[in-house]
Amino acid sequence: MSTMAFYGDHLPDGEQPDAVAPAFGELSIAQPDGTKRQVAALRLAVAEAVPVLSRARRSPHAHPAAAFWGAAVVVALQLVARGRVRPAVTEGDFDAWRLGPLDAADARRVRDLADAMPAHARAVPLPGRDPLELAEAEPLVRAFLDAVADTMPRGAAAVRAAGAPAFASPAPQQVPHLRDWADQGVRISLRIEGLDSFRAVVQVHSLADPTAVVDAALLWAGADRRAQSDAMVGIRRAARAFPPLERLLDLPVPDEVALLDSDVEQLLRDGAVRLAAAGVDVHWPKDLLRDLSAKVVLGDDRDRPAFFGPDQLTTVNWQLALGDDPLTPDELDRLAEAHRPVVRLRDRWVLVDPELARKARERDLKPVTAIDALGAALTGVTEIDGEQVRVAATGWLDELRAKLALLDDEPVGQPAALRATLRDYQLRGLRWLDRMTSLGLGGCLADDMGLGKTVTLIALHLHRDSGPTLVVCPASLLGNWQREIERFAPGVPVRRYHGTRRELAHEGFVLTTYGTMRVDADRLAEVEWGLVVADEAQHVKNPASDTAKALRRIPAAARVALTGTPVENTLAELWAVLDWTTPGLLGTLPRFKARWAKPIEADHDRAAADRFAALIRPFLLRRRKSDPGIAPELPPKTETDQPVALTREQAALYEAVVRELMAEVAEADGIARRGKIVKLLTGLKQVCNHPAQYLKETEPRLAGRSGKLELLDELLDTILAEGGAVLVFTQYVAMARLIARHLAARGIPSQFLHGGTPVPAREDMVRRFQDGENPVFLLSLKAAGTGLNLTRADHVVHYDRWWNPAVEDQATDRAYRIGQTRPVQVHRLIAEGTIEDRIAQMLRTKRELADAVLSHGEAAFTELSDDELANLVELRA
Repeated sequence: MSTMAFYGDHLPDGEQPDAVAPAFGELSIAQPDGTKRQVAALRLAVAEAVPVLSRARRSPHAHPAAAFWGAAVVVALQLVARGRVRPAVTEGDFDAWRLGPLDAADARRVRDLADAMPAHARAVPLPGRDPLELAEAEPLVRAFLDAVADTMPRGAAAVRAAGAPAFASPAPQQVPHLRDWADQGVRISLRIEGLDSFRAVVQVHSLADPTAVVDAALLWAGADRRAQSDAMVGIRRAARAFPPLERLLDLPVPDEVALLDSDVEQLLRDGAVRLAAAGVDVHWPKDLLRDLSAKVVLGDDRDRPAFFGPDQLTTVNWQLALGDDPLTPDELDRLAEAHRPVVRLRDRWVLVDPELARKARERDLKPVTAIDALGAALTGVTEIDGEQVRVAATGWLDELRAKLALLDDEPVGQPAALRATLRDYQLRGLRWLDRMTSLGLGGCLADDMGLGKTVTLIALHLHRDSGPTLVVCPASLLGNWQREIERFAPGVPVRRYHGTRRELAHEGFVLTTYGTMRVDADRLAEVEWGLVVADEAQHVKNPASDTAKALRRIPAAARVALTGTPVENTLAELWAVLDWTTPGLLGTLPRFKARWAKPIEADHDRAAADRFAALIRPFLLRRRKSDPGIAPELPPKTETDQPVALTREQAALYEAVVRELMAEVAEADGIARRGKIVKLLTGLKQVCNHPAQYLKETEPRLAGRSGKLELLDELLDTILAEGGAVLVFTQYVAMARLIARHLAARGIPSQFLHGGTPVPAREDMVRRFQDGENPVFLLSLKAAGTGLNLTRADHVVHYDRWWNPAVEDQATDRAYRIGQTRPVQVHRLIAEGTIEDRIAQMLRTKRELADAVLSHGEAAFTELSDDELANLVELRA
């Protein structure tokens, strides 16, 4: 079918398609009395008729014939949209698109459409017939649907995309070389019959009409040699995929073949999968049940273990079910003893996969630790012999799984001895911590900085009353912990285990640093701690470090990690934290990387990410300041990227560094090349800060040489004039010293906290700043980016950029935290046209390279090609 003819009033509303030259002529139509008459008609190509007919379907004035063909247009377009089109070759060897293959529902829809065809829709009689005959409705509908489908993929753009005109050009192309390919118009399937003895019956399907199917025996009884030849092609392909079918090739009529029990077992193992890949479906008897399934059942009716230690084991069994009903032990025994691929169960024949029979024989699996069982129950899957299988928890394990899903199932009141009123979210955090520590599971409280993790832990200590609490934290936080304990839990003993005098206490709180703990881990391990807390737990994110190993040697009834950034770089850091709080939950590090880190980080496996989230959700509680109802009283925070131009000296020095070090990078390879790239990046960042920093000048002239320093002067003048206070963060101690020297020359007092600042001096600096004695606080990003409470500041300046914005956010949170009453302005100084500008752009636009930076910092750039690196560091106007 290539044209549609409209006669009389059948062209709806007298419309003619735009930009179409109408082809008027006469048309013979059949009359009800068996005669025919000539009428004037408008002929349109199918492509031109489609929009006309689409409008007719909705027009109340359209003739029923036009409305019918409009409905047919909709059916054709819907099938095309679902991809139900295939290439074909016409009898004249032209390329064509046809609808198909159609499933049973689609074929039924086409038949229903044909049944609804009004007489006027097929009023043109067939030529040369006496008496007059009209075309059959269904073939006519199929021809029209094919014609509509043929218009869809064609066009000039399709030719460009395909690279050739065949099946793409607006005009059909002759393709005689594709005739043999197009003539393969059938496919085969196998119908399995018999129970006492199996046989595979060959069925042949028409590709043009998937509802047309016939047994091979009937096909060979006819005279369609082309279809027989095409069917033999399919049978040979099936025999290559499933060798037992090779016996068909020796038969004069390849209609069926007997199958041994071993053949059926092979079909169940992987034979059906191989056949499906070859385009051959396998149909089993309808009265043969195939819904036998297996899953792993964890747990038993014993009481829940009081503590999840490595010696607590949980039973593991295979559970087989028919549908949703588990098999009884007797049925499992019958299945295990079966020697055929079919078994009689519950008065029905059941098809048995050999692997399922093996599981019935070996249904008692090796017990696992209680914590491993809990992890499997939370994810719903576990790994058995390298296979991911479904898991069902029973008994105490199922009860615990359900309990962990509820945050507020057991009310815990605020301890009477606590001299503070916990906010609602802090009280929920206390309930969660109490539940996890009471179970001996531990957990990670990962609230945003400034949401009160310290007071929540103090409340937990008061509530548990189960022995002394050891707090391990950075040296800069010792004073803060002591002040908070004395403030919120007066009367509770608190002792610092730090410095030259180190005395342990067996009650209240003992505070120590990571450095001291690393040295004295064995002595600390002698105390029976009721609770061990790792504050700023990212300090032990490297499990191979001496600090992390030492912390693991200190036993405790419960462990809690505190951190505002549970994952800074990779999931392995989260493993390090949770494997300390809840040993064994995530398995060994190599197993964790293979099962979780690689699928999630490298393969972007969404299903694996969802399972991992389900696993860790009960053990990690994270709330953000931006979450509804968490900290509504916090004032607004405004973050601004402030671009600054390089001075002439900086620009010249920047280009010189690029030329010199890029030449060194080009000549190096391997580890040496990576080292050169890190040197290049570090040097450029130092040039952006100030030439004196890069040149390591001992008595530098500072003013007028750095655009950043000039902008900092402007910011400080405004902030101090308004009575504000400011934190200035830099990752370089040398740069902070230069800033302090410059400010002193301008008569602006400041103080500088870095990694070498003694603890008493740190605490005095914090007090002086909070009391308003010194409004400019210079801080090393690494030494002061976490833990400090500096809410006196209403401005935060990031003098240079860090590769990971999470680190910058932690530093900003020294000021933007609970207790802050004024709006906070964050200023990020960015040298225009430099690597800093490039990084800022990538962080904003979330490009792929930015994601690499977020994950791996400078290390990500060491893998760039020379051209990519040159593009990154090039100085631009």
